[in-house]
Amino acid sequence: MISAATLKWMQVLQAGGRQWVQLELDADLLRQAAEEEGFTCKAETRQRSIVLDLAAPDREGPLLVFDGADPANTGWFARCQFYVDARSGAVMQTPFFLANLPDAHGRINPRGVRLQILTELPIHARLPGRQPVTEKALFAVYVTLLRGLSQNGVALCGKGAVQPLTGRPEPARR
Repeated sequence: MISAATLKWMQVLQAGGRQWVQLELDADLLRQAAEEEGFTCKAETRQRSIVLDLAAPDREGPLLVFDGADPANTGWFARCQFYVDARSGAVMQTPFFLANLPDAHGRINPRGVRLQILTELPIHARLPGRQPVTEKALFAVYVTLLRGLSQNGVALCGKGAVQPLTGRPEPARR
């Protein structure tokens, strides 16, 4: 189990009249947490974010990313903790962006997602429950999102670039 004490400190940056929180997340700790939750994980550290390719190839069914507007998913919608804007991939109330992960043939992989975690945020940013952004709090939200993908469900709101991985398939467009 990963200890929150192993997380690094964050910095406050001044850019003109604005202040930003610079999180110093460790990509290896994020990868390790994903593996503890049953995912394989490739991590890439970028200048202002960390991008994780998460896959659960041994999972029997798809990850639990579903269409929140589909009446057949009402039970899932009531249980989930995370809602994703399907157009932008923004995971609401977090600095996360979710995208579908293609398989080797370029089709949507039902057992994988790409997750981008922003590491530079406005100082007034808040996480779910209006808690201030710290590495420890962000790490806890990240682990909860991983569990949502595999156990509780993550709801897509609207139509857009991010496609559901479970539930009724979209009709083919002609």
